[in-house]
Amino acid sequence: MRILHVVGGLNRGGAETWLVQILRHVDRRKYQMDFLVHSEQPGAYDEEVKALGARVLPCLSPSNPIRYSINFRRILRQYGPYDCVHSHVHWYSGFVLFLAAKNQVPLRIVHGHTDTRTLDCASSPLRKAYLRTMAKLIHRYATAGIAVSENAAASQFSDSWRSDPRWNLCPLGIDVSPFQEEVDARAVRAELGLPPGASVIGHVGRFVEAKNHQFLVEIAERLCREEPSAVFLLVGDGPLRPEIEARVRAKRLWDRFFFVGIRADVPRIMKGAMDCFLFPSLYEGLSMALLEAQAAGLPCVISDRVPAEGSAVEQLIGRLSLTESPETWARASIEAARASRNVSRTLPPELAGCTIGTSAARVESAYCEATLRRT
Repeated sequence: MRILHVVGGLNRGGAETWLVQILRHVDRRKYQMDFLVHSEQPGAYDEEVKALGARVLPCLSPSNPIRYSINFRRILRQYGPYDCVHSHVHWYSGFVLFLAAKNQVPLRIVHGHTDTRTLDCASSPLRKAYLRTMAKLIHRYATAGIAVSENAAASQFSDSWRSDPRWNLCPLGIDVSPFQEEVDARAVRAELGLPPGASVIGHVGRFVEAKNHQFLVEIAERLCREEPSAVFLLVGDGPLRPEIEARVRAKRLWDRFFFVGIRADVPRIMKGAMDCFLFPSLYEGLSMALLEAQAAGLPCVISDRVPAEGSAVEQLIGRLSLTESPETWARASIEAARASRNVSRTLPPELAGCTIGTSAARVESAYCEATLRRT
């Protein structure tokens, strides 16, 4: 089966990382995968994807429907034919699947990676018109749909998604092998410049609105008053990073924050440097970073907006409402960091069903089911 995945780019985001891990683990003799991206800028995973036999195909101008349609058709003709277009670009997937149908691609799969219902409800009238149009296109042209969680399914397919046999769940999986390796915590902390003996509150995620970094800074302000040894280690990058850095400086917390950017060694940093994982997201589909934090044995303080499927190791999870005060979040975070000294850092057995191997098998099964449904 020849599959064309449609993604914004191949950088180190959750969905993109998962896709590359799927490519590593899927039977590439049966499934040949290429990646259509919406940028000519090189992605962090481009070279690895190419080494694994896939092509990275830029399709520009997604904001210009006519130009994008021409580019999309050219790619299908030049590099196809494809048996399946598998789209990962949330609501824009409606237009992608419409184009795939018009170009006679038989299997058209939409993949829901996040839950944006709260954000969508607050949209402008023009944005809501766009969302309605894309939802109609998805329901009309998708031959199958996959979501990473029940919340993501409700967001992408509607609250009645269970009544349509096309829609199915396929929770994310992670590569657990790096979490089984020994890590020299002292060396990792020294490399990152962390103070000796610090209580390290960690976070991994793009600097975008959904990750709620502004509230994280509010939590930090309260926590640092109570705990002199506390520091914050933030992994990731994104458009809001300069704004968050400016806010940290304005609150005179710069010496308590460590911004380390995009890293390829997140498992090593989680195991070696962090004492707890703070995750006050406004919304999520199913976070790979949260699963990875649990694989590292980290106590996690997360928002009640994170889907239940993200709590694989319940004893490591503390949920709080975003209506709770920053002081409450601060107390929970420092208590979690202190408790981590008594938590085993071995791979929890509860993650056996959350591996990338299991996830790859589910994806292969979804392709088989979609094919059978078309015959």
